[in-house]
Amino acid sequence: MNAGHRLLFVVNNPAFFMSHRAPVALAARRAGYEVHVATMDGPAVAEIEALGMTHHVIPMTRSGKHPLQELATLAALLRLFRRLRPRVVHLVTIKPVLYGGIAARLARVHGMVAAISGLGFVFLSRSFKMRMVRAVVARLYRIALGHPNSRVIFQNASDRDLLKSLGAVRDEQVVMIRGAGVDLRACRALPEPPEPPVVATMVARLLRDKGVREFVEAARLLRERGAPVTMQLVGGVDAGNPASATPEEVARWQQAGYVRALGERSDVADLYAASHIAVLPSYREGLPKSLIEAAACGRAVVTTDVPGCRDAIEPGKTGVLVPVRDAQALAEAIARLASDPAGRQAMGAAGRALAEREFDIEKVARTHVALYDELGA
Repeated sequence: MNAGHRLLFVVNNPAFFMSHRAPVALAARRAGYEVHVATMDGPAVAEIEALGMTHHVIPMTRSGKHPLQELATLAALLRLFRRLRPRVVHLVTIKPVLYGGIAARLARVHGMVAAISGLGFVFLSRSFKMRMVRAVVARLYRIALGHPNSRVIFQNASDRDLLKSLGAVRDEQVVMIRGAGVDLRACRALPEPPEPPVVATMVARLLRDKGVREFVEAARLLRERGAPVTMQLVGGVDAGNPASATPEEVARWQQAGYVRALGERSDVADLYAASHIAVLPSYREGLPKSLIEAAACGRAVVTTDVPGCRDAIEPGKTGVLVPVRDAQALAEAIARLASDPAGRQAMGAAGRALAEREFDIEKVARTHVALYDELGA
């Protein structure tokens, strides 16, 4: 019986909660849970409160460079857990999982869900410094995920296998859910717009590890060969992230005529409806929401053969895989789809079928609520 059970989501960014977890939280509330949300402060806090959920501000930095600030985050979560006494906590993104997992054990929270939505920059970098940081983070994962009554949600098998190899997760904890889900009513599979040009759209924060520089280089190559393709970037720069493009770089790319940069947008379904191809040349993902939205919108995908991205498509059927960090291969794949409207549209139709089968937010929400019920019992 979940009536009266208190469920607490802990997420780094309130905007991320709204875009990736709000439908699950609303489903939990409909199922009888009293829903609370803890994030750092931001404009989207008002949107969370407008949904009727109680919000708690947690101090959290974007980087992990200042140990005292990191300890302050852990202490704030521990105080909140002890004061609020949630029956189940749902921890999403890296810092909430690491610090929230430790706090949940110390506060003896009854049940814990940890969602691994990608392992982040620390597992991508090859530098000596990052290898040292990885050793520390691996130990933190072992502590954070050691809660006796917990489940760990993975979006792809590679992240699961990596954390299992580190001894951070037990077989009985593992739950596989392919992404955050997509609203199939909001993302409709509409016919492609007229061409030329063929519009290829990348929806992502403009980060190096999202493949933004390969996208721009592919755009340059396509422009040089005279391909009738418009390359469109949708997403903002991220000043708090060392891997982010700068506003000056984005301005140069536009001035050179390589890409159209539209900035951050909330009308992703409309943008895909006005596009022919979805592109994401990322270096590693959990399972990218932009690609499951593209599938729901019936658009063929070009993405990289890396964890998360390859899990978001059916290679050769709903999209095309290319090697990571290879702008030439990316340009060639986009050009092939641009010149093959029938093949492209068949991939889009198969993508919509995949979304209906695997990515429907209603199914994803029901799976989450069943987990809360199980852990809260």
